Amino acid sequence: MTKSNTKTRPNSATEDPFLWLEDRTGKETLDWVHRQNEITVAELQGDPSYQTCFQTALDLMTAEDNIAVGSALNGHVYNFWQDKTNVLGLWRRTPVASYKTEKPEWETIIDFDSLSAKEGVKWVFSGASRLYPDFSRCLLSLSPDGGDASEMREFDIDSKSFFEGGFRAPASKSSFNWLDKDTVIVSAAFEEDEKTQSGYPRVVKLWQRGTRLEDATPIFEAQKQDLAAGGSLEFDGDKRHLLLTRTLDFFASHSFLRLPSGENRRIPLPDDVTDAVLFRDQFVFGVRSPWTAPDGTLCKPDGLYSLDFARWIETNVLGPVETVHEPADRVSIAGIARTRNRLCINLMDNVRGKVVACDRSGNGWSLQPVALPENGSVGISHAERFGSSVSFSFTDFLTPSSIIWSDDNAATLTTVKSQPARFDASSLVSEQFEARSKDGTKIPYFVVRRRDQNGPVPTLLYGYGGFEVPLLPGYAGVRGRLWLEKGNAYVQANIRGGGEFGPNWHQAALKANRQNAFDDFAAVAQDLVKRGIATPATLGIQGGSNGGLLTGVSLTQHPELFGAVIIDVPLLDMLRYTELPPGASWMAEYGDPAKPEEAASLAAYSPYQHVEPDAAYPPVLLTTSTADDRVHPGHARKMAARLQAAGHAKTLFFEETEGGHGGRGDRRPQAAQAAMKYVFLQRALAGTA
Repeated sequence: MTKSNTKTRPNSATEDPFLWLEDRTGKETLDWVHRQNEITVAELQGDPSYQTCFQTALDLMTAEDNIAVGSALNGHVYNFWQDKTNVLGLWRRTPVASYKTEKPEWETIIDFDSLSAKEGVKWVFSGASRLYPDFSRCLLSLSPDGGDASEMREFDIDSKSFFEGGFRAPASKSSFNWLDKDTVIVSAAFEEDEKTQSGYPRVVKLWQRGTRLEDATPIFEAQKQDLAAGGSLEFDGDKRHLLLTRTLDFFASHSFLRLPSGENRRIPLPDDVTDAVLFRDQFVFGVRSPWTAPDGTLCKPDGLYSLDFARWIETNVLGPVETVHEPADRVSIAGIARTRNRLCINLMDNVRGKVVACDRSGNGWSLQPVALPENGSVGISHAERFGSSVSFSFTDFLTPSSIIWSDDNAATLTTVKSQPARFDASSLVSEQFEARSKDGTKIPYFVVRRRDQNGPVPTLLYGYGGFEVPLLPGYAGVRGRLWLEKGNAYVQANIRGGGEFGPNWHQAALKANRQNAFDDFAAVAQDLVKRGIATPATLGIQGGSNGGLLTGVSLTQHPELFGAVIIDVPLLDMLRYTELPPGASWMAEYGDPAKPEEAASLAAYSPYQHVEPDAAYPPVLLTTSTADDRVHPGHARKMAARLQAAGHAKTLFFEETEGGHGGRGDRRPQAAQAAMKYVFLQRALAGTA
């Protein structure tokens, strides 16, 4: 058994020599970033294989025969599209019948490259709130740098123009929804007193046309320490309900219905309600922990339940609770969506997808499986809330994605889109194994490799393990071409903290139990070596965001298990993460470093405090983005600086200057980063670095 390095280290500002790197856009900081980028670009883009890798990645990311995934609304399918010509993208639409053809006739709504050239800002499309019932008027969200903060403008699809003198708001993390054509629901985060400590909206207001934004009428508030407040108009058939939400943290919230009297009446359900939707006068919901309803019904995690919402509105009494879907072992709810007349439940059964369609009649609920392909990832691509169309996606590691369409509430299905194969999978096999973690828990993982593999090969192990987010099998052309076709292996670990097996799987790695996720990942690495798939020298790891924390901890706790480490847009200084906005929003996941007992568990694994000068670390590549307003770039910057200062010369750092947390916007820098990462892995794991 390998030794785990978990000694506690101090982290006061006076003892942190790299605190200055938290200054997001300071001159000294950006000068350091540019010097680091120059070194990394010279090292990785200077490799003879880089240019081919980059061109391959860009070609695949911008291929004209990529699937145009869209959502149907009022007779049209809407899609956001990027290719080599449309770098920042097109928002476009086509009639439903045209979408189903091989070559749909698309109508451009907004050309973001043209808009950006006209206005001198690289606008990134962040979505649109559409006005019922014709859906032509929009509250359009535009990010100036690819980050989460967006500007809002009123836009008309039919005339393809912004409304002169219409609703407009400056860039912020506020959100906007229609109440009616002259009233906007504003979840406001403009001024400091409107923001929670995490930087998200704290106040919900109603903004009347023709009035100033600052004069909008407050109707609801959350507390400063809460995560956020929000408001939206929810439809159930022709009925409209203004719902307000006080989000306490990532996993707890209070929902309210705004009554005609102006009262905000709380829906009397537990804090940890999940998967909530209105359907045929029923409020459908799940729970993260067991809850006994007033009528004695025991609601369990991974089940789905409903209550008579219309009766509750009329009587203010929570009536009988019905069971929509019974929980089952190793089956969890991936999501729910509804058309006008049917509810669809997306399930994961041992990390394989399926969908169940639900109907509601006077006799209660009836369920029927949707006849979708098996043993892969199934998702609900769209469900038309005001119509009867619904579409599903299907893929696995070796099967290109397809879109399966229904115009009759999932009763009949037709495959309307299939992505062409992007790599030769004929010699490859996808397998599922289990590793036994430190505490005995069985951890499933997938391996994609050559069927005739004989001996260890360069292997990339990917993980996440947080926030109830599951890692599912999926087809990736870039990975196939730049990694698998070269005879390498890819591994995806379903460690605790994720959502693969529902709330309990996630809660097993919360706060003080976080080490379980790290132990799970190490167990998978050890199992790969035991099976002869890889050796420590040929095993690389990668993770982003919370997964970047995972790979950062793996580096400092188990450097002997890996030959290369990629740490993308990460959290790494867990004793200061709440000081870097919006870090305070994640305290329900990790704990509060201001509380001594929680600080102790954070300090036990926080990678930044555990860099050792005498450790034998493998080559490391850290990446981040200046414009990332979700996970502060200071984490990656400081970790790179500390590793380098401690003498670990094989530490590379690269920071993109735009694109935000998810790397949105121009595909070219995304392709460049992908190519650099595969070059880095190939060099490190094949011994050519």
